[in-house]
Amino acid sequence: MQFQLSWDISFYNKQGEWTLGILAECEIQKSSKNLADFATITLPEAHYNKVLNVQENIKRGDRVKIRLGYDNNLVTEFEGYVKELITNDSSLKIMCEDGLFLFRNGVKNKQFKPATVSQIANYLISEIDSSFKLVCDYDIGYEKFTIYQATGFDVLKKIQEETGADIFFDMKNKELHIHPAYTRKGGEAEYSMQHNIESSSLEYKLAEDRKVEVTVESVGLDGKIISHTTGSTGGERVTKKVGRMSKDAIKIIADTEYKNQMRSKYEGSFNAWLIPYVEPSFTLGIYDDDYPYKDGRYYAETVVTNFSENGGVRTVTPSINLS
Repeated sequence: MQFQLSWDISFYNKQGEWTLGILAECEIQKSSKNLADFATITLPEAHYNKVLNVQENIKRGDRVKIRLGYDNNLVTEFEGYVKELITNDSSLKIMCEDGLFLFRNGVKNKQFKPATVSQIANYLISEIDSSFKLVCDYDIGYEKFTIYQATGFDVLKKIQEETGADIFFDMKNKELHIHPAYTRKGGEAEYSMQHNIESSSLEYKLAEDRKVEVTVESVGLDGKIISHTTGSTGGERVTKKVGRMSKDAIKIIADTEYKNQMRSKYEGSFNAWLIPYVEPSFTLGIYDDDYPYKDGRYYAETVVTNFSENGGVRTVTPSINLS
């Protein structure tokens, strides 16, 4: 059975809607460990020896929607904004970013004492774009949090690095999400090594083979170091330094990190087609007739989708075992 590749890429600004009529390649990168989703749209510099004057219709900050599929059955793969246009000798690249594009703007200096992650994130939303809604179920508390000469991106990056949270934008519903790592549940997709996985570099890592010790450190308001350590000595050591948090908050971060480190998981990635649709936070059913002990449900961490005249390919990176 053969399928006909289909696509629709449209841009929106004050002048209205403009749809691409030609495409060389499109790559979309999504990951639960990145703050943003990215898309790179590549066009030939010229078509039928006529130079494409795309810059007349597309500008930085224009909204963009990318839909891909087969036989005109299209799925929205990306929504965001034009971040940059890059021209070289043979092509034009339109670099796009999701809602994080807006949050790269600066926010007013502010000191929170104390504050939760929700309070800090809602402050960013009020400063940048109040039409966004916060969805947060990881309300780690800071005893003190200072924003000084920073962008919304800087603040979200700091929160992600210190708490280990998965932070991302849902552009369809215009939401900023903050969740404990690997807990946000999206849809489901089923894969078989013998049927719809084209190639694979996956390596299965059993939790029983690992020894991990996790330490999280903070400096209290009195200047003294507060720390919490959990796990097994004699193995890999993971140390995280965070902002001024309570002892309870530090323990939550350490315990969550250790729990995730000690799950069986796949390392590496596999290539598949556009069907089934999958994105980070999906639950992946991965099955192998040759090694049934590896069968299970895994968390989709990263998905890179490449679309061109050669076909549509998803490179999927699974992570921890969910079952």
